[in-house]
Amino acid sequence: MVHPTSTCCKTSGDGSCVCAAQAKCSCGKESALHCTCNKASTENTVSGARCSCRARPAGQCTCERAASENHPVSGEACPCGKRPSASCTCEKAEAIDAAVEGIETDFTSRFRS
Repeated sequence: MVHPTSTCCKTSGDGSCVCAAQAKCSCGKESALHCTCNKASTENTVSGARCSCRARPAGQCTCERAASENHPVSGEACPCGKRPSASCTCEKAEAIDAAVEGIETDFTSRFRS
C-alpha cells in the first residue's frame, strides 16, 4: 500500500511505510502494536487519532518523525485537534483500515489441493 506523505514519513521500495517499521512500543523493546511487556494490553491497540505511521497514538510517536509529531498542533487542526488538518487520522482511521483489509490478498487459503 502506498502511503501519502501526509500520513507516512517515507515509503520503501515495496510501498510499505518506513516509519511504521521504526515505531516501537513505549518500553522500546518491541515493534509498535506487538508489545510483550506489562503494557501490552494498552500498547497493542490504537484507536482515535494516530501518528503518521498509524502505529501509535497521536502525540506518542516513536519513529523518526517523533520530533515533529509529538507536540501540540499549531495552526489549523483536524476535528479531534490532535493532528494538522492536512494530515488528519482521527475520522479516517476506520475507513483506511477497512480499505486496507479490502485490498489485501490472502494467499494462505486461496488455493487448496
